[in-house]
Amino acid sequence: MLLVERTVNDFVEVVESDAPAPGGGSVSALAAGLGSALTAMVGGLSIGRKAFDALEDSQKTEIEEGTKKAIELRKRLMEIVDEDTNAFNDYMEALKLPKETDEEKAARKQAMEDAMKGAVRVPLEAAQKALESVKLIDSFLKYGNQNAITDAGVASLIGTAGVQGAVYNVLINLGSISDQAFNDEMRKTCDELVKEAKALREVHEKDVFSKLA
Repeated sequence: MLLVERTVNDFVEVVESDAPAPGGGSVSALAAGLGSALTAMVGGLSIGRKAFDALEDSQKTEIEEGTKKAIELRKRLMEIVDEDTNAFNDYMEALKLPKETDEEKAARKQAMEDAMKGAVRVPLEAAQKALESVKLIDSFLKYGNQNAITDAGVASLIGTAGVQGAVYNVLINLGSISDQAFNDEMRKTCDELVKEAKALREVHEKDVFSKLA
């Protein structure tokens, strides 16, 4: 059974078990997916309302297209919840390969490297998709249903947490990869993702608190 097909309670119990996966990577993807779902919810609570009808066409389009995009991102992030755990399991399988001969050792080492790169690319995509979702929130804070302002705020909080959590998983896995050029590229990308996510979160927090004052 896929992780995302479990009940919420079952999923939480699997996370809290002593199994190493699902762990922070899957949970980060789930957090980001929930953020995307909240963003889409705000869109659904906005479209067709009086305040929405009074918006300019370009502003309406931002909300409508943003809602569609949030749903698309939520679907992908839910897939990544399982893909992250699968990537970890692939690495564990590579560890079990025979290592008696020099040929076996070389094959095992390459399989481990390839599997770990996969375990890096999956959370990296989660971070990228999470950031895409967080970027949508600007429009929802400006033009969305103001009664759902806190929902948009929570979407930003957990979306940016998803970015940083996924980046954590990228960085810890880089320690098992010998390809320095690959590692340097990943670190640079992660730095940019975290920097942008933090900046957006600060803007969104300020906006939400100002509207709640």
